Amino acid sequence: MISTENRLDKKEVIPMKNVMILTGAGQIGMAIARRMGYGMKIVIGDKKMENAQRISRTMNEAGFDTVAREMDLSSRDSIKALIAQAQSYGPITMLVNAAGVSPSQAPIEAILKVDLYGTAVLLEEVGKVIAPGGVGVTISSQSGHRMPALTPEEDEQLACTPTEELLKLDILQPENIKDTLHAYQMAKRCNEKRVMAESVKWGEKGARVNSISPGIIVTPLAIDEFNGPRGDFYKNMFAKCPAGRPGTADEVANVAELLMGPKGAFITGSDFLIDGGATASYFYGPLKPET
Repeated sequence: MISTENRLDKKEVIPMKNVMILTGAGQIGMAIARRMGYGMKIVIGDKKMENAQRISRTMNEAGFDTVAREMDLSSRDSIKALIAQAQSYGPITMLVNAAGVSPSQAPIEAILKVDLYGTAVLLEEVGKVIAPGGVGVTISSQSGHRMPALTPEEDEQLACTPTEELLKLDILQPENIKDTLHAYQMAKRCNEKRVMAESVKWGEKGARVNSISPGIIVTPLAIDEFNGPRGDFYKNMFAKCPAGRPGTADEVANVAELLMGPKGAFITGSDFLIDGGATASYFYGPLKPET
């Protein structure tokens, strides 16, 4: 007979894995996680637990190892709690940030708190613990490329201002933000500048971080936009862009696969525009605003 002595006193040893943090339980984030997260522990954070659980269940049923967690991107404490849970499974080697709100979903204050401040905090906090050789991508937007150029001083402020002081910048005060679209554009411009600045710090740990700026990608968030007050604008945008159609989440994942894989080893601190040529058409084609 095999002795069972002391079995109950021994704690089960959980094998450690490389860990991916996925924030934002949507189609783009899931597409990237499915492309890059096999063999890893994937911690999925979302403001709505039911969204995180739905994506987690879908991926687990496809053979991935995921766990869902409620997370508020606008809260540093919530971000740190997510990171702490992720660290309990093993070293954090990948970050995919696809969380955010759109101009049709939220007021100005929420867009700046989530998309601008929250993304900056997430990049900062993950950067403190990212493993050597780690890599991150954050989803920005073509909107950041449409806004007129800021001054070099304003760009540096968005890139380098301590996170807890970001929302106090003059350029982000209510009197200087025209509407929710302008707030969203400022947030996405900040994302791109923040990635540049953070890439220097991540590089000290042998890690890389980049951003991707998608155009119109068919997701539930995009469908909200199609049905919102600017719906005709967006439909006209992809009809008149060189590609003549909206994109798919898997096409964004194609770019992420390059950036996060070994073939992207020399790419960091960069932003990649993937919009079917809509921004080109906006400046030099049929989408150019009438003056």
